[in-house]
Amino acid sequence: MREVDLPPVRLEPYKEAFGPARSAELASVAERVGKRLAGRVVWQLNSTAAGGGVAELLYGLGPLAGALGVGTRWLVIDGDAEFFAITKRLCLRLYGIQGDSGALGPAELAHFRAVTEANAVELARRVRPGDVVVVHDPQPAGLVRVAWECGASVVWRCHIGSDRPNQHTVEGWAFLRHFLEPEDRMVFSTPRHVPGWAERPTVIPPSIDPCAPRNTDLTDTTATTVLGAVGILANGGPLPVTVPVPVGEPVTVRRPVTAVREGDPPSARVPMVVQVSRWDRLKDMGGVLRAFGEAGVEGAYLTLAGPDVGGAVADDPEAAALFEECRQQWRELPDGLRRRSQLLCLPMTDLRENALVVNALQRHATVVVQKSLAEGFGLTATEAMWKRRPLVASAVGGLRDQLDDDRHGLLLTDPKDIPAAAAAIRRLLTDPALAARLGAGARERVAERFLPDRHLTQWAQLIEDALKDTPGPAAGEPGPRQRRSGTKEH
Repeated sequence: MREVDLPPVRLEPYKEAFGPARSAELASVAERVGKRLAGRVVWQLNSTAAGGGVAELLYGLGPLAGALGVGTRWLVIDGDAEFFAITKRLCLRLYGIQGDSGALGPAELAHFRAVTEANAVELARRVRPGDVVVVHDPQPAGLVRVAWECGASVVWRCHIGSDRPNQHTVEGWAFLRHFLEPEDRMVFSTPRHVPGWAERPTVIPPSIDPCAPRNTDLTDTTATTVLGAVGILANGGPLPVTVPVPVGEPVTVRRPVTAVREGDPPSARVPMVVQVSRWDRLKDMGGVLRAFGEAGVEGAYLTLAGPDVGGAVADDPEAAALFEECRQQWRELPDGLRRRSQLLCLPMTDLRENALVVNALQRHATVVVQKSLAEGFGLTATEAMWKRRPLVASAVGGLRDQLDDDRHGLLLTDPKDIPAAAAAIRRLLTDPALAARLGAGARERVAERFLPDRHLTQWAQLIEDALKDTPGPAAGEPGPRQRRSGTKEH
């Protein structure tokens, strides 16, 4: 287990983004929670500090909470390859798909427990009675009990789920319920993902950080300069490129992307369809390739971008194999279509650099696609909406809450319907007035609902409520969870 540094941030850029009234309300809420905590810590606990939506959220919310006077720290668990293979399988089952053919049986449960116990020693060394511990997703779920027994108030935060429970979700929840009690405090991104047995669920949709390198305003010139320098667009200048940002030091982009394509990069004048995602079967990159081909818009170009599979998303062991699968699908495209599409692996060595490149790519896009087969909350969709990009998204999970069809983007009723996806892409590429209207509506939607002031206010209310409960036991004393669970078969 290791701690991730959360750098200090200035509040002024956020006050500008939120406006005076919302900024004052957030400051008041934070002051009240800070007094209630009385110097105690809010711990965030997850499985990776690089790649994926949870890490993106914590890099934004943690420093902002600290600047508002709410002490926040972030821990990342350790695990071996077998552990992360098990948890990837578990996550996919909770999304309602089988994933690999592996089991979630006694052997997997025993290994999950062993890794949990190894992390528990370090967690118990850090957490103190009266702290608040937020445990994110299935990977560290075994530590809910440990944090409680340290005397902390504990919340399990689930970012994933399925709109339609099936045999796979039943299997996934059965595995997880060895570590969760129905009366545990649980937070979900959408009410559609709350399991029927959860007695104390709260729904808190995520947010994006408007001042972070991934979302800060960039001029068209800056975006094309960055994309040209890293090799995404043609006629690029040299690296490095340094860009000032409102929070933190200027971001220096030093590393080119790894691109799979035929010929030179596209011109900045070419209309571009973009999807930015993990290399994950649920993001259906291959389906986007097929939909773009069926859209049949001559002169348009497709870019599929994800993390560098050589580097790094520690809790995603399938990424390299799925990138290779997507590359094979790209190789099998007709020649003309293959020359109008590229696959990009974005360096993960410097996360702020990676974020700025993603920002530039989303801002340059003519159309952004998020054709997920299942989704907790589509952060990349909300990022694109903030940048006024017209969006084609699947009507699944949190995406159904993020946008209304034909007001903030175009929703695909069936995410596997390739002709419908192709028609939506074609419609936005060929109707600039519609694209502009949806982009403007999308920006307003995010400003109203998906910025950090709303997000932190909801969390503050939950933390205040949790702190009213009888605190967990001091070290070595039997507490409520031990008494509840002592006779339960796990």
